[in-house]
Amino acid sequence: MRQAAVTQAIDISLTGVGEARHQAHPRRVLLAVAGLSPQILTETLFALAVAADPPWIPTEIRLITTSEGAERARLSLLSADPGWFSRLLKDYRLPPVPFSVDDIVVITDAEGHPLPDIRDLDDNARVADQITETVRDITADPNSALHVSLAGGRKTMGYYAGYALSLFGRAQDRLSHVLVSEPFEQSWAFFYPTPYPRVIETRDGKLADTQSARVTLAEVPFVRLRDGVVPGRLLSGQASFGETIAAAQRALQPAELVIDLAARCIRAAGEIINLPPAPLAFLALMARRRQKGLHPARWNTEGIAEQYLSEYRRIVGRDSAELDRVEKSLAQGMTKDDFDQRKARTNRELTRALGDQLAEPYLIHSDGARPHTRYRLALEPAAIHFPSLAREGEG
Repeated sequence: MRQAAVTQAIDISLTGVGEARHQAHPRRVLLAVAGLSPQILTETLFALAVAADPPWIPTEIRLITTSEGAERARLSLLSADPGWFSRLLKDYRLPPVPFSVDDIVVITDAEGHPLPDIRDLDDNARVADQITETVRDITADPNSALHVSLAGGRKTMGYYAGYALSLFGRAQDRLSHVLVSEPFEQSWAFFYPTPYPRVIETRDGKLADTQSARVTLAEVPFVRLRDGVVPGRLLSGQASFGETIAAAQRALQPAELVIDLAARCIRAAGEIINLPPAPLAFLALMARRRQKGLHPARWNTEGIAEQYLSEYRRIVGRDSAELDRVEKSLAQGMTKDDFDQRKARTNRELTRALGDQLAEPYLIHSDGARPHTRYRLALEPAAIHFPSLAREGEG
């Protein structure tokens, strides 16, 4: 049988609620990577839509392959004869599953030329980026459930597909490897177990009946890192494989907050985040209090309005219409609404940029019970810095 990928992982969402989510989504995408064996697509589709209980029938199919692999897929799967894709649907009375040449993603080089094979480091990087972007794009849709098959293509293609799903995958997404019984594996003439006798020649020159073949889908557990190490900007925009890995590695470092008021940005979880003056001033205020060992604050904490204005002046300058407006609004001190709105906006900006889990150490947290709740930044004072990020070459 084809060798299944060995994955050391912790994952508890393969059954129960996670499995229900995998079944229920209106958009169900099967993504496969293939080299010169396009039959892994029909084998995987058979395992999901025919052999599985309950069946999982995709509403879309994507095949990532080389230019030669795409041509083989076109001729063997999508041609009028033999047309193995449409024959599978007809043989097992499956509902229509859209799949055409437009759904075959051909790997290209840096100039956009299709790659016939993956031969060097540059080709390898292009494969990684295109697989990563395809997975990121599909998982960005909350109405989708993605099933990734590792069965085909070069080993690096399967690795990148699995790693991309680990970075971007959600509870409803799945990873699998299709297993084909002897003597049918790696046989060019085998595409799926037929519901009727069909004799083919196997790779060792012997004859075998495809009706007796067994195809099994081995689900591969994987660690879902999406909410824990992938910054929000990479979830919502294009990102290369290398950039995503680098951001994830930075996010795994101990929490550190660097605030550059002049550049109007911060560095948190290794990410440079531009912030508007109001939330930046409020974050700087709370960070400064934490650095100095001051007690948690609330709207009527003594001097809180002037402390906020001091940070605001450092950001916008003393001769600013923005500053005049804010000074007038706080002339009588900071109200509870003023404080709550600024706190909420600061936390919202951080969560938008980083995602829920990555933002957690940098949020303004409550301290104590109502009605005397105060608020503070929970970071250790030694983890808070106010140097210029521009001077570090990161602004």
